[in-house]
Amino acid sequence: MTVQEIINSIENLPTEERDYLFEFLRKKQEESKGDNFWDELQKFREVIENEGIIFTDDDFADLRE
Repeated sequence: MTVQEIINSIENLPTEERDYLFEFLRKKQEESKGDNFWDELQKFREVIENEGIIFTDDDFADLRE
């Protein structure tokens, strides 16, 4: 099945089923965002280390919550 065929079949769905499908896909996308958190944190730490960036509690002292 091609992407265009999938799009055509979605367009032919009743509104309730289409809404359900879009909500399902939205939830799946949100769930997958958390999957990369650890990898992205590791990349961030690597950049900090490579750039020689050092920060202490004093750097965050005047920040508001």
